[in-house]
Amino acid sequence: MRKPRDYDAELKALEDKARELKTRKVQQLGELVIATGADGLTPDELAGALIVLVETKDTGKREAWAKRGAAFFQGKSRRSASAPDRDAGGAPAQPGGAQPASGGAGAA
Repeated sequence: MRKPRDYDAELKALEDKARELKTRKVQQLGELVIATGADGLTPDELAGALIVLVETKDTGKREAWAKRGAAFFQGKSRRSASAPDRDAGGAPAQPGGAQPASGGAGAA
């Protein structure tokens, strides 16, 4: 005889797993904001910059941002001592990088 499946228990386990993954994602995003120095921005500034990034369709800009992000993480893992220098350099560049994109999006 086969044992009947407990669908309620399986569903609860899946919901718990989804909740755990969402919590981990939120925590990692917060850590990323802090690591890049973006925690010094106001929530409105940070949200505005992220919206511009999401709306940007220019693949060249997106590739450049991806390379810069990869370099940030590689440098962070190699030398923790230089991380404050990178954080300080990364914070002004983000708004600067977002301004041309918003100008391009506004013109389009």
